[in-house]
Amino acid sequence: MTFLLDEIALATARLAEAGVPSPRTDAEEIAAFVHGVRRSELHTVRDSDFDALFWEGVARREAREPLQHITGHAYFRYLELAVGPGVFVPRPETEVMAGWAIETLRAMDVTAPLVVDLGTGSGAIALSIAQEVALSEVHAVEVDPGAYTWAKRNISEHGQGRTHLHPEDLAEALPELNGKADLVISNPPYIPPGAIPRDPEVRDYDPTRALFGSGDDGLGEVRAVERTARRLLRPGGWVAVEHADEQGRAVYLTFPEDNGWRDVRLRQDLTRRDRFVTARLGQD
Repeated sequence: MTFLLDEIALATARLAEAGVPSPRTDAEEIAAFVHGVRRSELHTVRDSDFDALFWEGVARREAREPLQHITGHAYFRYLELAVGPGVFVPRPETEVMAGWAIETLRAMDVTAPLVVDLGTGSGAIALSIAQEVALSEVHAVEVDPGAYTWAKRNISEHGQGRTHLHPEDLAEALPELNGKADLVISNPPYIPPGAIPRDPEVRDYDPTRALFGSGDDGLGEVRAVERTARRLLRPGGWVAVEHADEQGRAVYLTFPEDNGWRDVRLRQDLTRRDRFVTARLGQD
């Protein structure tokens, strides 16, 4: 046992006492970040190379500052994205929706699918699609200046020249693409105004503009996504939009047949909770 591994064990106990959901993982991630090694290489750090900045990072995490703000990056599918104050930290449940979109695009009889990501935040969804769907052209929309800065940085590093960032509001975005998109996807703000997020990492650090939707039920932006998707999609194109688990029925009803929607489905995340709705724009 090395000195660093002993310190990680002590840090794990401190983080567990503070209520951090994954104390061992977070302690190891902080140690790896501070010492410039991979988690699998922590045992190789010599005692003489121990950096006391490790405990500064542990103290920040103990205060429930997001791990991603401490290390400066977040993992999403096969990407390592730059994140920090001012941008929503991408979550594992959103990876499920991104995975559905990637599989759907691959199954389309389209050589170079056109995709729009409304409210891209860090760019996680848009960049995953660009990385995993060959020849796709992805347009990422983000109106918030803080999030736009992070998205621009990530797209510059990972965009492969096929991801285009637009500083536009999701309700009015990209009129030049009307009727051309094969898929529209969005993780918009949807928490009702006045609700208090349970997790301190969300409540105290994620930007409120990325969390709280408009309207009494918080679904004002979801309704805007429905209208924008109806405008942007070609006949037969698909839309996917994320929501809170208790909002599934309300979001499902936001895509009525009278508006041209077909094959509307509630879909679950890895915990089998309702997490996003998909729908296809009819061809009739």
